[in-house]
Amino acid sequence: MPEIFKTIDKIKPAYDIVDKIVLFICKILLIGDVLITTMSVAGRYISFIPDPAWSEEVVLTFMCYMAVLSAALAIRRGSHIRMTALDTYLPKNLIKALDILADVSILALAFIMLTVGWKYAHGIGSKGFYTSMPKLSRFWMYFPVPLAGGAMIIFELEALYNDIKRLFEKEENL
Repeated sequence: MPEIFKTIDKIKPAYDIVDKIVLFICKILLIGDVLITTMSVAGRYISFIPDPAWSEEVVLTFMCYMAVLSAALAIRRGSHIRMTALDTYLPKNLIKALDILADVSILALAFIMLTVGWKYAHGIGSKGFYTSMPKLSRFWMYFPVPLAGGAMIIFELEALYNDIKRLFEKEENL
């Protein structure tokens, strides 16, 4: 079994690249949020700075992207919310099994987010337009859900692999 783990471990740089891309997107969205919000607030009080009507909708859309993409990053880093209060009282093998069950459950949720989110983005989203920007489709408002679903699938597959690998490594060390 260790040979297959060595082969699969060679994929890790690809996960690192996806992680960096998603993190970069989150950083750009945060910068955009701060700049647009600053311009909007300043435009209310300083006459020569414009206060665009579209600023609120764009800021909210950027926030949606950041929220769901950062949740995908949390999966990769293992920093998402989880219940560990009882871990010291449960058998180690049960904890390993529960970790794998959690991974499979999150993976199922990610597939649902990808498929149902795409249906909403492509269906409902493509039929409407932003109120303040009538040329921009609401597809972009719904698109964060399937995008995050795809990122979650990628990172959850890595987490599931790591949990399965841990299961076999512990058995070998005994």
